[in-house]
Amino acid sequence: MLTRRAAGKLIAGAAASTTLVGAGFRPAFAADKVIKIGITLPLTGADAEGANRIKYGALLSIQQANDSGAVKGYTLVPVVLNNATTTAGQYDPAQAATNARKLVSDPDVMAAIGPEMSGDGKAMSAIYSEANFATITPASTNPDITSPKFASEYRPNGGKAVYFRTVTTDALQGPYMANYYADVLKVKSVYILDDSGAYGVGIADTFEARAKEKGIKVLGRDRLDPTEADYTVSLTKIKGMNPDGLYYGGVQGAGTKLVKQAYGVLPQAMPKGGGDGLYAPEMLTAVGFPAAEGWYCTIAAPHLTDNPAVQPFVKLYESTWHTQPDDYAITAYDAGLVITAALASLVDAGKPITRANVREAIQTSHTNTLQGPVAFDENGDIVNKVISVFQIVENKGASLTDMNAQFKYIGTAPTS
Repeated sequence: MLTRRAAGKLIAGAAASTTLVGAGFRPAFAADKVIKIGITLPLTGADAEGANRIKYGALLSIQQANDSGAVKGYTLVPVVLNNATTTAGQYDPAQAATNARKLVSDPDVMAAIGPEMSGDGKAMSAIYSEANFATITPASTNPDITSPKFASEYRPNGGKAVYFRTVTTDALQGPYMANYYADVLKVKSVYILDDSGAYGVGIADTFEARAKEKGIKVLGRDRLDPTEADYTVSLTKIKGMNPDGLYYGGVQGAGTKLVKQAYGVLPQAMPKGGGDGLYAPEMLTAVGFPAAEGWYCTIAAPHLTDNPAVQPFVKLYESTWHTQPDDYAITAYDAGLVITAALASLVDAGKPITRANVREAIQTSHTNTLQGPVAFDENGDIVNKVISVFQIVENKGASLTDMNAQFKYIGTAPTS
């Protein structure tokens, strides 16, 4: 594991910066060559807290590789780019595309970790494809990006996978939460909201389709504008329709306002939930209690932060960054492990470090990670597929920022 001395260097170099090129990392040895690894996330704006936790997980994996000499003769150097803009107030696909072009224009960048948001992923994937450049997302879940049906759009360079995932997709996350609404919460009718983004629309679509299959009556659906401040008109209309439950597809830009305002309009006992766009520290710091109390959310990965086998990582992460990892910090760390293992395999086999070779090594990899063995199908999707369910339940004995205490793990979602 990463030494405390090296961890201190990470803090000094990365904690205060949203654009990082190796700051805080040990200098390359005289004989070392440099391989750069991109990290692209919305590090400012509405989703910044969660994005920075993901960044810290990725950085730890890179520094650990350097400390252990995992890629013989090479030093790995992170290049951290911010996908958010002030104008958008959150992630911005146009900025994500600019960052993708920046990474592929640097011949020393061999792969990337990210993005977090599916809208960014849709903007970046074709750029990466043209460069035969692999990225591993620890949190982006829209299924279109890796679907064979859209290969000509998102991987035009021969259809080869370039967009890999250490999480599964909303093809399961939305439907499995609909299963939970029907089978566990016994919801008979629901109103659906989305935030107009690629992720939000996509997960709401898949939730809605499965809800109807399960016999849940969908009373209506509205689209929220993340730049608007007031959603009480929609919420008042929903209250008048008296659904059994509410489902929101989207991220924090609209999500924090929705959760705050729903508390003053909708019955507290009504089941309310969403996808992993609500699994974020902002639900605690920007919303808080009592408004966030009772909301459900899912993640597209196994829940690991409470796993005894993962505690050495959790303790190191906390001592390094003075904040807790969430499960997507772990999937980011795992993404780094996969990239490191791919690079090491090329060096050990005497193959040149090229983007094409790195992509192929990732495609065929079977890497032991914190979530277990990670392998990908021909489209870049992770083979193991798990959806975890949480409920926000106030733990007054714990810090408001303690996601492990305030997000109560319910279990894995019903698969049918």
